[in-house]
Amino acid sequence: MMRRIKNVFHLGMAILLNLSYGFPSRKLRVIGVTGTDGKTTTTSLIYHILGTAGLNASMITSVGAVIGGKNYDVGFHVTTPSSFAIQKFFKKALESDSKYLVLETTSHALDQYRTWGINFEVGVLTNVTHEHLDYHKTYENYVKTKAKLLKMSKTAIVNRDDESYGLISKLKSQNSKLQLKTQKFITFGIKNGADVNPVNFPFKTSMIGEFNIYNSLAAICACKALGISDENIRRGLKSFKPPIGREDVIYDKDFKVMIDFAHTPNAFEQILKSIRKDVKGRIIHVFGSAGLRDVTKRPKMGQISSQYADVIILTSEDPRTESVEEIMNDIESGIEITNPKSQIPNKSKIQIYKIPNRKEAIETAIKMAKKGDFVITTGKSHEKSMNYGHGEVPWDEYETVKQAIRNKK
Repeated sequence: MMRRIKNVFHLGMAILLNLSYGFPSRKLRVIGVTGTDGKTTTTSLIYHILGTAGLNASMITSVGAVIGGKNYDVGFHVTTPSSFAIQKFFKKALESDSKYLVLETTSHALDQYRTWGINFEVGVLTNVTHEHLDYHKTYENYVKTKAKLLKMSKTAIVNRDDESYGLISKLKSQNSKLQLKTQKFITFGIKNGADVNPVNFPFKTSMIGEFNIYNSLAAICACKALGISDENIRRGLKSFKPPIGREDVIYDKDFKVMIDFAHTPNAFEQILKSIRKDVKGRIIHVFGSAGLRDVTKRPKMGQISSQYADVIILTSEDPRTESVEEIMNDIESGIEITNPKSQIPNKSKIQIYKIPNRKEAIETAIKMAKKGDFVITTGKSHEKSMNYGHGEVPWDEYETVKQAIRNKK
């Protein structure tokens, strides 16, 4: 009941703010990107391709907003800003003569009507994996909430290979409330006969991992729907660099250090799998899990990390009012003792450390790194604060990692 009341409030605010700002999205070509993983990269990639094509575009992502070439902060732990911030950014985009705006959109924002009134020309669904079940309760509810973006868009773009496709396709064929039959429906993928795939649209990218092939295909579909030429799309894909905190290798000498925002089981699987094959030494993985959020994903994160990592260092990641020790124990419950994918000869057991202080955890990981090892810290990346239940306190993952490297030398 309380959630419904809050959502009615959010809807009222969205209506009021759209009216107040004069429905600015109606004068822009808006591309919405939702999904559990890959939203920020796909949003940034579409924005980059539009720029490569010489078009004036703006974007809003969890990393920040770029409006008319100027950077704006979107706040702490925010992916889709409030209705007020969204409409304000849209208005600024119009004033900067932007013709396009790419908006990263969460299921929470869709459920809470923060995106009400936005004139989406294209809606992209990257994937729907295990996350936010504390809020949505079931996977089916989660998919249906994500699908609201598709309903709001003139062109719906979906991942043909993703688990969510079966439900999306079923809803579409039943002509349910999604009402997708009257819209353009485009699929992308690698395995299942998608409309756009690497065979019928070959391209090159410097990004690693199969997951970035999917992100690229999603961006290709969106840009083709907007009428961008294949040549400009390929040029944009080739020159694109991932946004801050995504597969970001910040040290590459005797050992490597990467910072990545991965914080879901699927994201762990994708990033760790992509680096495992090239690491001759140990993978040392530093991570935690957010407090007061989906607890069911924690053992899965531990289990997946233990499939690829040789050393696991559990630590804080915005525990809020939850006990860090209990969160780490939840993750540890899913960790498998041995790692069959390890590159270390005669390896018997995964090393597990529990260090609540994230700074100390990172310092421990860097200190133990040897030649050929790969240290990866996940979950915080670009975020500039940590929440221990008493408000936000400053946090800088990059500076912490860099200082640990300096101290090791």
